[in-house]
Amino acid sequence: MSELEGRVALVTGATGGIGRALVARLRGAGLTVVATTRRAEGSGLPDGVDVVEADMRQADALPGLVAAVQERHGALDVLVPNAGAGERRSLEDTTREDWDAALAVNLTAPFLLAQAAVPAMAARGFGRVLLVSSVAAFTGGAIGPHYAASKAGLQGLVGFLSSRYAARGVTVNAIAPAAIGGTGMGDALPAETVAAIPVGRTGEPAEVADLALAMLANGYLTGKTVLLDGGMLPR
Repeated sequence: MSELEGRVALVTGATGGIGRALVARLRGAGLTVVATTRRAEGSGLPDGVDVVEADMRQADALPGLVAAVQERHGALDVLVPNAGAGERRSLEDTTREDWDAALAVNLTAPFLLAQAAVPAMAARGFGRVLLVSSVAAFTGGAIGPHYAASKAGLQGLVGFLSSRYAARGVTVNAIAPAAIGGTGMGDALPAETVAAIPVGRTGEPAEVADLALAMLANGYLTGKTVLLDGGMLPR
């Protein structure tokens, strides 16, 4: 982890189960972590984390968020747009508002953050971008068409960015978890769904964070989406 130690990371959606685990794991690896929440006060995040109030739906403010991190900490080396949105809907029940909200948080916000952060990473010769996708990007999932489509769009972003910035020291990957306990979506799974997971249980946020850190630490891994789903989708 020596290449990551002392680097500056931005993690969005930091107060959810996966977000908290990501922040803790990155802090433990010696990174300075800027963590965004919808309400900075009372976030419950560990001491030493730079907690910033930010709403991923406010697209116009996101380039300024990146600029603020760079100004305050001197650089932004690691970007993990973890914030996600998506209420369970059928095709017939998905409204335009549902669609727009999912796209705004799950796809547009990661794009805008990467657009603001990646050129400076490339100029310094080092950068790590890890997008948070979902098995729904491959299977359609159980949340709804708005959620699946927004997560699938991240695959195109990974392909575009990774192919253009790898030679300049910036890796771009995605992690695709599914059925993670300690999260709103994972905890709502019916018992029969959990029983059908090949490993026989839901995943843990710490397991997502462990894999995320391994991907971020590996400078030879880029352009890939790694599934973490207990064996539900063999690849």
